Amino acid sequence: MNLHICGNCEYMYDSTIGDESQQIPPFTDFEDLPGDWKCPICENSKNGFHLLT
Repeated sequence: MNLHICGNCEYMYDSTIGDESQQIPPFTDFEDLPGDWKCPICENSKNGFHLLT
C-alpha cells in the first residue's frame, strides 16, 4: 500500500481506495493517475504530493 500526501491540505491518496469523487477505481497506483488529476480537497496537482514513508 502506497500513501501519497498533499503538501497543501494533507489529504492522503490511498491506492487501495482510489478516488471515487474523480472516478478513480481502487488499486490505482498514484503513478497511474491521469496527468490532470488533482487533490479532491484543495485541487493541488499531482506534483504537490509526496510519498508518505
